[in-house]
Amino acid sequence: MNAPDFREAERFLAALDPDWAALVATVGPCLHAPKPLREPWQALLRAVAYQQLSVRAGDTMIARFLALYGDVAFPSPQQVCDTPVEALRACGFSGRKADTLRAIAAAALDGTVPSLAEALTLGDDALVARLTPLHGIGRWTVDMMLIYTLGRTDLLPADDLGVRDGYRRLRRLDRPPTPRQMSALALPWSPHRTAASWYLWRVPRTV
Repeated sequence: MNAPDFREAERFLAALDPDWAALVATVGPCLHAPKPLREPWQALLRAVAYQQLSVRAGDTMIARFLALYGDVAFPSPQQVCDTPVEALRACGFSGRKADTLRAIAAAALDGTVPSLAEALTLGDDALVARLTPLHGIGRWTVDMMLIYTLGRTDLLPADDLGVRDGYRRLRRLDRPPTPRQMSALALPWSPHRTAASWYLWRVPRTV
């Protein structure tokens, strides 16, 4: 998978209106960098780790999790299934998250979570429908996989608080839009909604 070129997206977004033009000029080039070598189950597991946590806290938990398995770059699904919940809890995962990690690994073993090669052939809606029934997996978690592993360039996670609050600051609103409102607001940004998300995550605290 080739690295996406976001220069067209930058020009497109900057041409939307003065607020977007100022944001693109302030933040600079879009440096969104997907990780296309990760398998989808690995991406889902990582996304679960970061749910409702800071990046720093998520990084710490992932580092402790990987340390359980020695020198391997990433454990196999079977290794995760065989890991006691107590060991996962010791890494900092809640009981619910520990159960979710094991459910993701089991779903990778039985084929519910597709391989990277298969996932690249499936559309966004098909993957959402296939993966969100899994324990602890919501739309946000799948969206993170679609953006950061499959490299989808026209996807905005409408229920992401960072995206919604970034839009609030961009437009100087009293409150963020709801997820449904955010989805509607993002329609005119297609086919560059991933880049739009990246910029909204980076709206300065003082606009």
